[in-house]
Amino acid sequence: MIVIHYTAMASAKAALDRLCDPVAEVSAHYLIGRDGTCWQMVDEAARAWHAGAGSWGDVLDVNSRSIGIELDNNGQSPFSAPMMDNLEVLLRRIMKRWAIPPERVIGHSDMAPGRKADPGPRFDWRRLARLGLSVWPEPKANCDVAGFSASMSAAGYPDAPLDLQLSVLRDRFRPWAQGPLDGTDAGIAADLAQRFAIDRAGPSA
Repeated sequence: MIVIHYTAMASAKAALDRLCDPVAEVSAHYLIGRDGTCWQMVDEAARAWHAGAGSWGDVLDVNSRSIGIELDNNGQSPFSAPMMDNLEVLLRRIMKRWAIPPERVIGHSDMAPGRKADPGPRFDWRRLARLGLSVWPEPKANCDVAGFSASMSAAGYPDAPLDLQLSVLRDRFRPWAQGPLDGTDAGIAADLAQRFAIDRAGPSA
C-alpha cells in the first residue's frame, strides 16, 4: 500500500535533514517539496520507518507493507499545485510498479486514528480519486448509523472509539461536516467497506 503524510515542519530541508538522521529513527521513501522537488530516500523494496503503530485491514505491520510519501506541509496550509502535480506522477508510477489499487492509497490518519492527523482535511483526496489514484465514495442511501463501526472495520480502519472513527472519516471525505454521526457518514463507510471487500477478493470478484 501507499501511505501519505505531511511533514509538519518549517521547510522541506528541515524535513529532509530529519528523515536522513539515524538518531531520529524516522524515514520515508519519498519527500515532495512545496516547489514540486521530489527526493527519494529509501528504495521502494526496503522498509522505511514512516507509519509507526497502527493497522490497515489485516496488515498489522504497515511499515513492512507500504511505501511512505511525505509532503512538505504544516497541515494548515493548502497543498501547493507543483507538489500535487508531482505527487500524481509519483503515485501513478508506484502504483503501476507494485500493482497497488486505489483502495490501498491511504492517509497516515486512516491507519492510526487519534494518534496521527496527516495529511489532514486540507488534502485533496477527491482530486486523486478523479485520476484513479485513490477512492472517493458514493454514499449508500438510507444507511443505519448502527452499522457505522462495522463498516469502518470492514473497510480496513482499525478499531477505535466512535468519535475517532467519525473524525478520521470526515477529515478525509467530509471536512465541512459537523454534528453527530448521520446517515451520510454511515453511507460513506458502507460504500468503502464494499470497495475494500472487492479489493481483497481481487479483480475476478
